Amino acid sequence: MKNHLIRLFLLVLFLTPTINAQVSLDGTHEEWEYALEGTGDVLQIGIPITAGIVSILEKDYEGTKQLALSYGTTMAITYTLKHLIKSKRPEGRNRYDSFPSGHTSSAFSGAAFIQKRYGWKYGWIAYTLASIVGVSRMEGPDGYHDFWDVVGGAVIGIGSSYLYTTKYQKKGVQISFVSADNVYLLSVNLQF
Repeated sequence: MKNHLIRLFLLVLFLTPTINAQVSLDGTHEEWEYALEGTGDVLQIGIPITAGIVSILEKDYEGTKQLALSYGTTMAITYTLKHLIKSKRPEGRNRYDSFPSGHTSSAFSGAAFIQKRYGWKYGWIAYTLASIVGVSRMEGPDGYHDFWDVVGGAVIGIGSSYLYTTKYQKKGVQISFVSADNVYLLSVNLQF
C-alpha cells in the first residue's frame, strides 16, 4: 500500500504544474495566484481519485464502498447546502452558491478517508494537500470563497468520511510471539 499511495500522490503533484502552465495571465494577478488556483482545481478531485485507486489496487473493496458512500454523502450535503443557504460569492459576482466550498469538501473527504482507513502515516500528506485546496479557494486570483466557506467544506468532507470509514484490516494470518520471565505467548490471528 505504501508504494501505491506515494506513487499516486507524486503523480498528482507532478501533473499539477503541467496543467497550471496552460493558464493565461491577465496582468492583474501574480503568476503564483494562478498556480495556486490551478493546483486546488487538480487536487480537489485528485485526492479522492487517489484514495479510490489505492483502495482498488489494494483489493480493499470494502474501502472502495466506504469511499463511495462518504464522497457521495459529502457532495450531496455540500450542494444541498449551497442551494438552501444561497450565500453570495465574496469576489463580487452575482452568484449565490458560496457556502460551503465544494472544492474543499471534495478534497477533505478524500483526505479524511485516507487518514481514517490507512492511518496518519499517509493521512498527514492527504490533509496537507487538502489544506492547499482550501487556501486556493480563498487566495487564488478570483477569491471564490471566504474562510467560513472553506471551513464548512472541510467539516462536511471530514464528517462524512468519518461517518462511513473504518480502519483497514488486511485479511490473512498474523502470527506473533512474546517471551518474558519464562513465560511464552504465541498468538495466531486469522482474519477473513
